[in-house]
Amino acid sequence: MRARRERVCAVAMAIALSAAGCGSGDPEQQVQRAEAQVTLKQQALTDARSAFEEASSAFCGSSRSYVVALDRYGDILHSTAPTVGDVRDAGTDLAAPGGEALAAAETAVDAHQGVADAEQDLADAKAALKRAKNGQKATNSNATPESEPSASPLVPASTVNQVEAAEADLDAAVNAVTDSTPLAQATRELNAAAVALEVAWMGLVVDAGCLTPEEEQQAQAAVHDYTKRLQQSLEQAGYYDGPVDGAYGPATVEAVESVQREHDLPVTGAVDKATQAALQSDLSKAGGAAAQEAVASTAAVQQTLKLAGYWDGPVDGEWTPELTEALTRFQKELGVKQTGAVDPATLAALEEAIATAGQVLADIRDAVPSPEPSPSAASTTTGSPSTSPSDGTG
Repeated sequence: MRARRERVCAVAMAIALSAAGCGSGDPEQQVQRAEAQVTLKQQALTDARSAFEEASSAFCGSSRSYVVALDRYGDILHSTAPTVGDVRDAGTDLAAPGGEALAAAETAVDAHQGVADAEQDLADAKAALKRAKNGQKATNSNATPESEPSASPLVPASTVNQVEAAEADLDAAVNAVTDSTPLAQATRELNAAAVALEVAWMGLVVDAGCLTPEEEQQAQAAVHDYTKRLQQSLEQAGYYDGPVDGAYGPATVEAVESVQREHDLPVTGAVDKATQAALQSDLSKAGGAAAQEAVASTAAVQQTLKLAGYWDGPVDGEWTPELTEALTRFQKELGVKQTGAVDPATLAALEEAIATAGQVLADIRDAVPSPEPSPSAASTTTGSPSTSPSDGTG
């Protein structure tokens, strides 16, 4: 109510000043009119920012709902088995959440532009006030500092373009399915398009600031670990020779596309079910020994950490984020850089620790006297006849 009264008063003051000063060149009245305009524009900016905050909240909520709906087909968050109903429903059950998300996005964009316009109007009003004050005879008038309008877009144009292209690809995939389309082909095409669109919307949600700092940090860590494991698999299969750094950059996208082209799959650069299966098949063929070696190497790390008391999980040869965390704690104990990977520094420190432990065991063995053999044991060992006390001098 107080804000509303302030707006009403500001409007009334502006109207009154305008009527009183119509046709008047009085500098004092010009300043008053300019100050009233600044007050109006400041309130307009406050209202615009409030509207943008509300629109952003609605966009984030609808976007999350749409991502969940897409995951039924993309299976990034939760893996499900495809059915005939999934293929038939794809064009209908995604329409409502998708439409709501797109509408909310447009509203948020418009609200963001409203903030930019209000900031510009306020800057213009402050500039007019500055000119009015400079026109006064008074020498102690200070101009109100001008604000800097924000012209940056709500999200990068590249993110928007990626979403729009992915939406078109999903529509094309759905429209291409007919009653004569084999189920395997239909689910493969639909999954590929849904994965690309789900990833694109996740990027949009992040760029729009919908995640809390904690959620964004967790998401980045999960993506980094996943991408690192993907790069390792692509490298072992012969598709990737770049750095295994957990960054899903152009080189990683190109490697994934190579897998898809090799197996006649939709070339999206995103790893869907069919691409994952093709990559695993390549690893089994070309990396039978390499895959076994990788599993054995990982199992060795797990066994070492288990013996050291840092790992209580299974020794199954599968590298997980939990194993990375355990190795990091182990590296901290060894006093080497905490990389979460078995690097030369870790191996050297581990070998030194083992050597030190072996020397300690040797020192313990040397410090403990060997037990004297019993007479019966000695006779058995040498083969000499035993001597009893009754033998006397003989």
